[in-house]
Amino acid sequence: MGLTSHKVLALSALVSLLLVAGTVWLWPKLARSGWAAVCGRIATILATQLAVMCTLGLLANNSFAFYSSWDDLLGTADNGPVTIQNQFADGRRTAGIQQIAHENVRGTNTVGRDPALVGKLERIRIPGAATGLSTDGYVYLPPQYFQPGYEDKKFPAVIAITGFPGDAKNLVSKLNYPATELQQLREGKMKPTVLVLMRPSPAMPRDTECEDVPGGPRAETYFAEDVPAAVRGSYRVTAAPGGLGLVGNSTGGYCALKLAMKHPDVYSAAVSLSGYYRAAEDPTTGDLFGGQQQRRNEADLSWRLANLPHPGVALLVGGSREGDGDYFASTEQFIAAAKGGPTKVSSITLETGGHNFNTWNRMLPASLGWLAGHLTDPA
Repeated sequence: MGLTSHKVLALSALVSLLLVAGTVWLWPKLARSGWAAVCGRIATILATQLAVMCTLGLLANNSFAFYSSWDDLLGTADNGPVTIQNQFADGRRTAGIQQIAHENVRGTNTVGRDPALVGKLERIRIPGAATGLSTDGYVYLPPQYFQPGYEDKKFPAVIAITGFPGDAKNLVSKLNYPATELQQLREGKMKPTVLVLMRPSPAMPRDTECEDVPGGPRAETYFAEDVPAAVRGSYRVTAAPGGLGLVGNSTGGYCALKLAMKHPDVYSAAVSLSGYYRAAEDPTTGDLFGGQQQRRNEADLSWRLANLPHPGVALLVGGSREGDGDYFASTEQFIAAAKGGPTKVSSITLETGGHNFNTWNRMLPASLGWLAGHLTDPA
């Protein structure tokens, strides 16, 4: 029986009820002195608590789609290559990035600390000249950045955005973008790209959904103007058209798609891993739109494709057919709305996978390779 099967949930609930009833029935017999009675009381308490916690965990998982199968939960899902399906046949002074610390690039194939061999991971703070916002994150500079012959080269860059309320460190510790790019480079599956790893809101603890909030933080402007300017002003990153891309998971995936669609002159390509297509509205977001329905509509990406001119950008959407709520249905709707226009949508579809890092790790190598392949690489 599958992890999300109603039979598993019913069996767990039944076991919990039987253990509770058994504890009530046995308790008078165990209310004696002696080691046997004490151990019996402890055993019944532990068994009852464990069964109840398992039932609650299954309920939560079925509600929020964290894991879609036992393999997904245990991290033993198929890690083979994934297939990308194409929709189509074939003057302001910038604020500099503040470097906070250096960190080792982690991974099984990153032995040694020579930047020319493994690249360099820096913890940074990215200030916003236009918005006054700022947030901490990481930048990964690939090995070529430090190798002879590349001294004057400017590299394409990818802004990677995690989900809310996640920290940018999740993109190093749980998804490990630096080690993934390094492995892809060594296998010849992507070109050298600077990675900028960020959280989705520069106004924590508020979830801005990458919106310019009326009377509030201008998160969209921060990502569309401040971040590109700061990155280009601090690192050898190209200013050529098509040199910047976006990738994100969950909220970060929604932000990646929206920023590329609204600012195709800044970001030419974007990848969404289990992202959604309309802005969340809950206690963490507050009123993002100042009560204006038109602004709310424009934050709905399927609505944009149905009602506004399609931008000339390349998008990749990745997720699972089963195990992640209504992701697949909403993604099919998004892909259908883009057909026939200049917005080109490719997709990665796993058969099963929950809304979690195990699922995103399975898609990340192919996604990074696809994204780097859609960015301008100046000579």
